[in-house]
Amino acid sequence: MAKLYIVPTPVGNLEDMTFRAIRVLKEADLILCEDTRTSAGLLKHFDITTRTASHHKFNEHENCQYYAQQIVAGQNIALISDAGTPAISDPGFMLVRECVKLGVEVECLPGATAFVPALVDSGFGCESFLFAGFLPQKKGRMKKLTYLASLDITVILYESPYRVVKLLEEIKKYFGEDRRISISREISKVYEETLRGTPDELIAAFAAKPPKGEFVVIVDKAGNQSESDDE
Repeated sequence: MAKLYIVPTPVGNLEDMTFRAIRVLKEADLILCEDTRTSAGLLKHFDITTRTASHHKFNEHENCQYYAQQIVAGQNIALISDAGTPAISDPGFMLVRECVKLGVEVECLPGATAFVPALVDSGFGCESFLFAGFLPQKKGRMKKLTYLASLDITVILYESPYRVVKLLEEIKKYFGEDRRISISREISKVYEETLRGTPDELIAAFAAKPPKGEFVVIVDKAGNQSESDDE
């Protein structure tokens, strides 16, 4: 039987693409892309000429059953997102679920995702953590923040440059003004940067230099002292 291949793509530097990912994309009968225009540059760079189709959050509800049936009929389909691993804060979960329901084999290749390097770069404990992705923009946001603040583990969030200062203000309110935070942006890109500090310190940094790029926000677990406090 054919398979659904979940293929991670680089979050920044194209050298992060794996040999296996390139081979699978070349051999697949169809590549489903979050945005075919965004993926076109990546595919051209690696001389991948496989046929593509759009599969994104606005059409995945209606398309997932169709593509799962195509795999049952014998087509090997690869799924990619604009960057990183599909289904991690990106489309893909519904198609995987439909394939599992139909008994279709799903093979997820290991590869790039933004939060792992950001977590390691933070210097915070990595032995246990919770990846919460993007918080709800309105309904349920306060409830989610209250829950996350109650946990005794490192918390990982995604945020846009337009709302990252608001998120820092909320972290100060719900997690505490002394909670340590590490913020990474543009992972694996030319302007990759990691800032560390308390909510107020990071808010001040963004007041001096407005935030740009997509952010991974790492919130240290409660009770950990900053290096300056330990001296």
